[in-house]
Amino acid sequence: MRRIYLALLACMLLCIACEWHLKPNDGQSSGGIEVERYDRIQALYLTTGDRSALQQLNTLYPQQTRMLIENVLEIGQVNDPQINHKFYRFYQDSVLQVIVAEVERQYDDVSDLGKELTAAFREVQKLLPDMMIPMVYTQIGALNQSIIVGDSTLGISLDKYLGADYELYSHFYSEKQRQQMTRSMIVPDCIGFYILSHYPFAEGDTLPTLRHQHMGKIQWVVNKVTHKRTFNNNYVKVVDQYMSKYPRTTVPELLERPDSLGF
Repeated sequence: MRRIYLALLACMLLCIACEWHLKPNDGQSSGGIEVERYDRIQALYLTTGDRSALQQLNTLYPQQTRMLIENVLEIGQVNDPQINHKFYRFYQDSVLQVIVAEVERQYDDVSDLGKELTAAFREVQKLLPDMMIPMVYTQIGALNQSIIVGDSTLGISLDKYLGADYELYSHFYSEKQRQQMTRSMIVPDCIGFYILSHYPFAEGDTLPTLRHQHMGKIQWVVNKVTHKRTFNNNYVKVVDQYMSKYPRTTVPELLERPDSLGF
């Protein structure tokens, strides 16, 4: 009976994979951001070892697969003859298998993220018109980086956003960290890290205070484009006071200023 169940499950997953191959996104279709569901094909391969799913990862998403394997997981190079086996075995850890299942349960539908990202990036382009809207995709990053910014791509590690009360998180993260690991933080994090990739820390800014000040500027912009006060720390408050005092300051001017705005 167990063999019959496993065979039926594999067949169902294979059928779903075919559907994903035809439509591997789950966002907006009328000019908005479509969230590419890399995680679904990834989960199929990592739970069943399905070779057609692996082929899709490598042919449809070569850049994303390279970044995941080499930069996020750091388990080797994609041209390593054994890398597919290493990739599969890495996720066979019992904790990671539970996380993969939970990601697919919580994020069966991500259309809300597509809508929110579309609205937020449209606001970003009003303030930063030279900034291109990236291709957005979801993945399962094995509790490594939350947001992965590539060459015109933006990856979301859904396993880092399973909720502050997700039981497994309590073994790895502090309560303060868990408060940021929620679905509501995905869009602010995406906008923040994407802006940071275009306006990075100034060369030589190794002091934590200087980095916090720069992040305060970026977080202020995130609040502005999302119309929410997601970030409300002292650094953001100083930027808010500065921009109220000098309303003609553009966002590029703010982000490029080398001074600390009176911090």
